Order: sequence, then structure tokens, then C-alpha cells
Amino acid sequence: MRLCSIASGSSGNCIYTGSAKTHILVDAGISAKKVEEGLKKLQVEGKDLKGLLLTHEHSDHVKGVGILARRYGLPVYATAGTIAQMKRMKSLGKIDEGLYHVIKADQKFMIGDVEVEPFGISHDAAEPVAYRLRCGEKCAAVATDMGKYNDYIVDKLKMLDVILLEANHDIQMLQVGPYPYPLKRRILGECGHLSNESAGQLLCKVLHDGMKKIYLGHLSKENNYVELAYETVRLEIELGDVKYGAGDFDIEVAERDECMGVFEW
Repeated sequence: MRLCSIASGSSGNCIYTGSAKTHILVDAGISAKKVEEGLKKLQVEGKDLKGLLLTHEHSDHVKGVGILARRYGLPVYATAGTIAQMKRMKSLGKIDEGLYHVIKADQKFMIGDVEVEPFGISHDAAEPVAYRLRCGEKCAAVATDMGKYNDYIVDKLKMLDVILLEANHDIQMLQVGPYPYPLKRRILGECGHLSNESAGQLLCKVLHDGMKKIYLGHLSKENNYVELAYETVRLEIELGDVKYGAGDFDIEVAERDECMGVFEW
């Protein structure tokens, strides 16, 4: 399998993943041009894509969907709630009904040789999901935009080889920052975003000997920065009730506006 963050942050998200035969995007919250530039670095073209998995309808996850779908006849996989909201968004333009594929949390489906398992998450969107993907014995997950986690989420994130997990904000930076109070409450609430601390605590519950790569993603531009997210998550692992130290794992922060190198395993 392969995974690469083309963009990951509060201003736009697009993750490439899949197998040698099956090329998939998770979200397209940046311009189609930037998506294509990122794919080019991976030696993949838009016409090679087999599917676009959407987590939810917020602009930073769907901005480029309309153009990509029309340009390449790209199948769009999303929940009924997400699709209904997207159809109301004039900015996306018209997407052919035949390109929409309705999915449901906990119902697995195949795209090429990749098994996709959507699972429900807590976020202030119509019907949001995150994704677990498997090809043979190899497994990855992309899990962002979660206000909280529970035993269900932990179960979905166990025994992964690679994870891209949200570490959206530093709680103190958010609390003393310029955001209006209602927005701060939204981000800190159960339908908001995971903090650096929460990301580290969640990781402690899913770490195992076979974990090959951890990406921290969806960082807030205003309420976080790379070094802080990285060190906070590492500290949570060091202090956590686990047998591992942070140095036992390859942890990297996904760039907000830059295509990262592809991780292949």
C-alpha cells in the first residue's frame, strides 16, 4: 500500500492512498490544480484515480471535488447526508448523479483491490465518516475531524500499519487566541476537533509492534504549529500507560500546503 498527504490542515485536505493498482483520494479540499500537482509528484495522473472518498461536506474537504469529478468521470463515495449537503453547494457546480456512490458507516466495499471501511465520527457535519483501508494484510486509516473518540473509534484504529490522525490544536493556544468564543466552543466540543493531547492519548490506545508510520494531520493554522503538535503527541506517549516510548515509532507531521513524500509498505 501507499499513503501520501497532498495537503492536510484547516485550510484544505487531500490524502492519496491505495495500492500499486488502485489509486484513491480521501477528500479534495484544495483546488483541482493543486491535487493534480500533488499527484504528478507521485507519478499518478487524474485519469488513474479509481475513487474519491469523502469524509464530510465542509469546504476544506470538498473544494476541488466538482472539477475533479467532471474532468475525470471520477466516482465520488460519500454518505447520503454528505451528498445531500454537497448538492446544495453552488461552489461545487453540478456533479453527474451517476458519479455519486452512497456509502454507510460500518459497511465495507471494494475499490479495485482495496477494501474500504467507513466508520462514524463525531463532527458538526451531516453524516461524517473516517476511513480504514486494507489491501491484503496491509492496513491504513485516515481519521480527522473528530471532536472526541470512544471505544468504537479505538476499535476501528487497532492493528494498523499506517495512520493519519488529527492533531488539530493546542488547547491553550486556542483558549487565549483571537477566535470568537462560539468558535472556540465548537472546536473544543464533542463535535469539533481533536487536540494535540487527545491525539496522543488516542494513539496510546492503538499503538502496537506493527505500527510503521504515524502522520499527524489537520493542524490549525492559528492554534497550532508543527513542533508543538509533534512534541505534545510524543510526550503523551512517553507519559502514557503503554509499553512503548515515542522513539519506537516513526512520527511525522503532515504539511498544511505541501505534498509529502509517499510512504510505501
